[in-house]
Amino acid sequence: MYIQCKNISCSYNNKHQVFKKITFEFNGSGFHALFGESGVGKSTLAKIMSGMMTPDSGTIINQSGSSQMIYTTNQERLPGWQTIQMHYDSILPNQRRDEWHHMMHVFGVNNCFYSRFHQLSLGQKNRVNLIRYLLQDSPVLIMDESLANVDESMRERIILHIKEQFPEKLFIYISHHVREICKFCDQIVIVRSIDRSSQTIQLKGQNQAGNQKIDQEKLKENVLEIVHAT
Repeated sequence: MYIQCKNISCSYNNKHQVFKKITFEFNGSGFHALFGESGVGKSTLAKIMSGMMTPDSGTIINQSGSSQMIYTTNQERLPGWQTIQMHYDSILPNQRRDEWHHMMHVFGVNNCFYSRFHQLSLGQKNRVNLIRYLLQDSPVLIMDESLANVDESMRERIILHIKEQFPEKLFIYISHHVREICKFCDQIVIVRSIDRSSQTIQLKGQNQAGNQKIDQEKLKENVLEIVHAT
């Protein structure tokens, strides 16, 4: 599995240039990351990768086995007139119901089955919405701040579960939590402003999975490396 952005250039309204011939790749399934300061264009880049936006020039090479890359954010909503149970009953095949129930439990939202979406907290909305995308068949899921309103311990629990349950998928994770990016992601692309000599830098994370222990000193070094590269 292989995703490459090759010589991507993009500007807003043909005036404000965001990217100038940037190239990077994610190679292999698992958790990878786009990281950078607010406003450098991470979400724009994610939308280009998913096909939601068209760059001025450049190519997205997708060798994931499917032309579809799903993009999800923490701003999406489910239909307000349905309970969570009703919505999932309408979209999920029967063979995935047990899987869905288990994920609702692991994600800490198993008490939301009979609530409507507008009745949920922001963190509950994030989790219920993310499950919907995880249960789709796309091999690539771009998670743009998809867990932004979820507390740290629950985010870690969710990430570890996703890595265990969907080892064949490629996830591109966008988050402002630098320690989390370092701890759980494998390939990390740092996106920087267009005036920098190199607009992207690629680094390796600790890629924790399961019960694996992380060397805390190496994690600290990794965090500093990313902070200095940003």
